[in-house]
Amino acid sequence: MEQTLPTIKMDRKLKHLDFLQGVINRLSTNSFLLKGWSVVLISALFALSAKDTNVAFVLLASFPAVTFWALDGYFLALERRYRALYDKVREREPDEIDFSMRLEEPASNYETWHSAFFSKTLVPFHGALILAILIVMLIQVL
Repeated sequence: MEQTLPTIKMDRKLKHLDFLQGVINRLSTNSFLLKGWSVVLISALFALSAKDTNVAFVLLASFPAVTFWALDGYFLALERRYRALYDKVREREPDEIDFSMRLEEPASNYETWHSAFFSKTLVPFHGALILAILIVMLIQVL
């Protein structure tokens, strides 16, 4: 059974969209894993801090908390940019498909790292971890 040319072109477009969706899924999985590692690592440092009554472990917990927040913001910004690319490819004609995965400069502030870092999804999660670190630090100092 031979495919017609329009069907082949549409298959190319769908394949390109699959590639982009794969990247978006990986970025979202990375973000999920970062959140998990952040909680585990900070909890472990809290446990060490409580065991030895040592505030240094709580201070040390702030470094991975901020680092994981920054990385999570980076992955979210990339995910937003790939979603924008997905929308562009979705709107293209099948003849225009070139399988490019190249990202353009952020089209809006929404796609920047700064915007993602302070997004309404990351601030509550990572902010709560930072707040927990500060509370534990205050409890141990007092």
